[in-house]
Amino acid sequence: MLKFNTCTDIVDLPIDQKLILMKRSTYIIISIIVLAACGPQERVSKDVFDQVNNAMEAKKLSEAQITQEAMIWGDSISNEAQQQLMSSLHQAVEEKGYAGALEFCNVNAAPIVNDLSNKHGVEIRRTSFRARNQNNLPTEAESALLEAYQYNVENGIQSEPNIQKIEGGDVLLYTKAIVIPSEFCLACHGDSENEIEAGLLNKIDSLYPTDLARGFSVGNLRGMWSLKIPKKAVVNRL
Repeated sequence: MLKFNTCTDIVDLPIDQKLILMKRSTYIIISIIVLAACGPQERVSKDVFDQVNNAMEAKKLSEAQITQEAMIWGDSISNEAQQQLMSSLHQAVEEKGYAGALEFCNVNAAPIVNDLSNKHGVEIRRTSFRARNQNNLPTEAESALLEAYQYNVENGIQSEPNIQKIEGGDVLLYTKAIVIPSEFCLACHGDSENEIEAGLLNKIDSLYPTDLARGFSVGNLRGMWSLKIPKKAVVNRL
């Protein structure tokens, strides 16, 4: 953006730059009028030029616009992450069975999520009160949201994605509930006596000695997606 301090600054501009200024702001008319009066009233004209410069500054985005864009972006990223994980898991089950898929998840689930985090410049993770990997237990901020999602599931209330401001408003925390969608998940997360095979249960115990992610039924809350989205990154998208 071009900025000026005196009338002379505008007089010395090439004609093409003057035309650009005229297109950018209707306030340029005021500037042209003041140009004819340059001289002893220079202080007054500078105030007018400052007003013109301010009028040409980009409009600031509203908090509502930023939140809406963060919600759209969070939905897109969490859907991408869910699809990649489930697609990889189904393929692993087909090729190696559930025991092989369990080993695949143990080694590859975190790198898949980390790659997506790096791709989008957003911190992505899954969290749950009943986590298989203890690194996925919720933070204090996440716990309150998980409790709300749990309440919704238990009372038949639809859980919608949520946006919270954290870290002084510099970061937007996007969360979305993860619900057990089908019996496919119960082979590893169902009842340990009736749904998880003994051999598979032994492997779970060996890979995850502090496992809490069993005893689920279809429709239960498994956990939630938790995305820390920098506010600056959202603004850059708009």
